[in-house]
Amino acid sequence: MLTPGLMLAAYAHGIFPMAEGRSSRRLAWVDPERRGVFPVGGMHVSRSLARRLGSGRHEASVDAAFSRVVALCAAREETWINADLVRVYDELHAIGAAHSLEIWEGEALAGGVFGLTIGAAFFGESMFSAATDGSKMALAVLHRLLAAGGFRLFDTQFLTPHLASLGAVEIPRAAYRRRLAAAIAGEARFYSGGASSGAGSRFSTGASPSGMMQDSAQTS
Repeated sequence: MLTPGLMLAAYAHGIFPMAEGRSSRRLAWVDPERRGVFPVGGMHVSRSLARRLGSGRHEASVDAAFSRVVALCAAREETWINADLVRVYDELHAIGAAHSLEIWEGEALAGGVFGLTIGAAFFGESMFSAATDGSKMALAVLHRLLAAGGFRLFDTQFLTPHLASLGAVEIPRAAYRRRLAAAIAGEARFYSGGASSGAGSRFSTGASPSGMMQDSAQTS
């Protein structure tokens, strides 16, 4: 049976599970020969995306709608997220080892991303868009928070053309494992909300991450 402890132990060794499809009851454990990673804080932000982030039309939140983000990521016609993974993601979230970042346009969820954390490593699981640039905005804000929080590794599992266009790169398994070992031995702080409102509070997509992290530190 897949458990949070097994999941975290596997990730700490560079292995992650995937299902063949939503209805599949079997999981395959994957250890790619080449691994996709983002330089933390190194996402390529186009001028148009930067304008959208700073337009004032969108807000971001952390862990405000974790289960919804996972469900929307799994709602694609082709997905590797099955019921067992959804269950364990929720259990990991409950113990503070999985997080989501949401992008809002008014009361509508425009995009989001979620992943797991161990030490100073962030393991990106999936993202979705429900509006133009929704997932890109989520990634851009996430990069700022990870960099401000001291994260050293942003794992994307595989490198896709889309992620490559945003600045992700591919490295050999041995190099990945060296980075992984150093990152999970480190310490980092994942932003958990401002001093007044706590986790789930919204902030501008153009807000300063250093200011947000200071608020978070005041509550810890």
